[in-house]
Amino acid sequence: MVLVDTSIWSLALRRQSAGLSRDEQHLVDEWAGLVGEGLAALIGPIRQEILSGIRHLEVFRKLRRSLTDFPHLGIDAEDYDRAAEFFNICRARGIMGGPIDMLISAVAYRHGVSVFSSDADYARYARCVPLRIHPARRGR
Repeated sequence: MVLVDTSIWSLALRRQSAGLSRDEQHLVDEWAGLVGEGLAALIGPIRQEILSGIRHLEVFRKLRRSLTDFPHLGIDAEDYDRAAEFFNICRARGIMGGPIDMLISAVAYRHGVSVFSSDADYARYARCVPLRIHPARRGR
């Protein structure tokens, strides 16, 4: 299982493939592979971010239905505590992270899964806290 960050979902679902760079297309291909293998997971805040900003109600409803097909990793009270701990550890090392990034990191840690994101901040967090990053594999 791989916890897929909003940045990847956004590339895959909202952008036209013709407008993607080669690197972005590689990320979308990796996402498609994870989806095909049943390995792409979500958490509630990522689901909310994916669904936010959709202008047309029917598109919103269709996407909402589609997202129910993906595994959702639960968030427990301990995840919020761990997210704050991760934030404090990173901050002490000069790395600032947002609360949702830290929550994603904490949930991934507890569930023993990696995070797949186009956001380079996660690689910085992983230098400070026990976070695994899912690399986009070549040759998909």
